Amino acid sequence: MSIKIKTPEEIEKMRVAGQLAADVLVMIAPHVKAGVTTDELNTLCHDYIVDVQQAIPAPLNYHGFPKSICTSVNDVICHGIPNHKKLREGDIINLDITVIKDGYHGDTSAMFIVGETTPLRRQLCKVAQESLYAAIKQVRPGMCITEIGAVIQPIVEKAGFSVVRDYCGHGIGAEFHEEPQILHYRNGGKQELKPGMCFTIEPMVNSKKYHCKVNPKDGWTVTTKDGGDSAQWEHTLLVTEDGCEVLTLRPDDTIDRLIKHG
Repeated sequence: MSIKIKTPEEIEKMRVAGQLAADVLVMIAPHVKAGVTTDELNTLCHDYIVDVQQAIPAPLNYHGFPKSICTSVNDVICHGIPNHKKLREGDIINLDITVIKDGYHGDTSAMFIVGETTPLRRQLCKVAQESLYAAIKQVRPGMCITEIGAVIQPIVEKAGFSVVRDYCGHGIGAEFHEEPQILHYRNGGKQELKPGMCFTIEPMVNSKKYHCKVNPKDGWTVTTKDGGDSAQWEHTLLVTEDGCEVLTLRPDDTIDRLIKHG
């Protein structure tokens, strides 16, 4: 599959879809608290996407995924399936939102801390976001794709954490997952970034080792192999003529929407 360079019309649709995905995270934030179930969060997001945004929740029925969002709590790295288990004080949870509007996808995720948590969990969430921001700030035309992982990995490992190897960011547009794959660790990728490319950066950072396992019962839920915690943040980006644009920016983000390089 070749990398798709987006037309101006497609880019505008990507901006709309990206903003909608970001808006879902803003909407759901006040509801993420002790005592709520991840299934209740799923219902709130589903109804908001369908009824308010007049859009489609991309995860629902995607290769058989049964829910409209992914909810990954504590040791769950990604693809957590919403269920009837209640969130507890001290939990950390990633909410991964992908919205389809007018045939185009916006994909983003954020970490939420339930009440007061441990310093380790708070630091894990912080470092994962810092590594994402650092990588975004480097994105520009002509950049070799391997630089993304080369930026993220040292930040994560300096903090004593590890970068998941088995899952990565991805191109995005009319398809949920397009080329290229975006690896979050040092790698031999040769692809150069070009204006009009859209992709996600979404580092998954573990408190212990990077190894993971998939739940054999549901075929989706990915957890740390050693029981450590995991944190992840994700944005959808557009490569511009002189840098990049964060298509899924939220008001709580501390990074600019437009990153420019001289």
